[in-house]
Amino acid sequence: MDAVNKRNGGAELSTVLDSQKEVFLSQKHLCPDQRKAFNDILHCRTSQMGSHSLCCDSCGRVKVCYNSCRNRHCPKCQYIKQQLWVEKLKCRLLPVRYFHAVFTVPEFLNPLFYINQRFCYNLLFECSAKAVKKTALNPAFLGVESGCLSVLHTWGQSLNYHPHIHMLVPAGGLDSDGMQWLYAGKKFFVPVKALSSVFRGLFMERLLGALEDNLLRIPEGQKELFADINSLKKESYAKMWNVYIKKTFRGAGQVVSYLGRYTHRVAISNSRILDTDGETVKFRWKDYRDNKTKTMLLACSEFVRRFMQHVLPTGFYKIRYYGILASANSNTKMNECFRLLNITREVSFYHGLSTYEVMEEIFGEEMFRCTCCKNGRMVFAPPGEKGNGP
Repeated sequence: MDAVNKRNGGAELSTVLDSQKEVFLSQKHLCPDQRKAFNDILHCRTSQMGSHSLCCDSCGRVKVCYNSCRNRHCPKCQYIKQQLWVEKLKCRLLPVRYFHAVFTVPEFLNPLFYINQRFCYNLLFECSAKAVKKTALNPAFLGVESGCLSVLHTWGQSLNYHPHIHMLVPAGGLDSDGMQWLYAGKKFFVPVKALSSVFRGLFMERLLGALEDNLLRIPEGQKELFADINSLKKESYAKMWNVYIKKTFRGAGQVVSYLGRYTHRVAISNSRILDTDGETVKFRWKDYRDNKTKTMLLACSEFVRRFMQHVLPTGFYKIRYYGILASANSNTKMNECFRLLNITREVSFYHGLSTYEVMEEIFGEEMFRCTCCKNGRMVFAPPGEKGNGP
């Protein structure tokens, strides 16, 4: 059980944050969400987070373990959440092929996004999903009621600010009567240019309306652009609104495998951080221009600045379901889809298990094997039990 709190021996995000805490925590421009994420990650699995005790059910040895911060931006605190979500998703997804789409916005909108995150991220979610549902309903394309699972990412591989939506779309949907499942062909059912155009139109209509109603803060240096609605409209429609259609998933199993690695990912994992000396940090990144893995060296201050850009607003949901996949349709249209596909919905394997039992299933029984007697299991001890520190 000692391994629970053991670090991987290399550089970690918390190490880099520790080298910059005096500078960043004294700065007023960190918002409360960023400040909390900074402190949580810095103190994760240390005495600052408190502790809990584990007791061997054979020899009675008590082990004290420091608590995790459980912040969703912490690279050490996502694995169990990820596994639980993936297992639940297995029971939710329809057993069909899935298309993988990526929605982005022109780069000149990034400053506006950053200072109006909740509004702009919601807009990105809603308009991308609406574009897919609207085009899927068009009889010229597929003529079905479809849906999607959307995941927000705000970063590129070099930690640059790059808000975009990864979307999984079932290759088919319910016909107009809701009595038949219609399959799509091998290619995405809507031409990319048409989908991009619909997405851009929906997004800009909402964005321009919000600007006209003075609902958004305007970035410094862009006041002239956003003050003139006609100029902004001209600039926006002159830009490419890229929608990428990536490799198709052959079935729900591939989707679950992919999402298991992707959904609960934070801006950078500890495994990508190679080294830090307190002044600079070296990390691994993938350059998609030539599809090669490279190393980048940044000043620690710049590295932390980039990372903090990706702290989401409190309570913001970065994974969402739309259309036939929406939670509101789980017991209605989704059940009908499973019936039409002649598939029985499964119940999550972890349903009804305690936290301890779930952890045993995920990590294996050896994780809780007593390192002292080698026979007993370390189980959660009642509060007040004293033992050895980590």
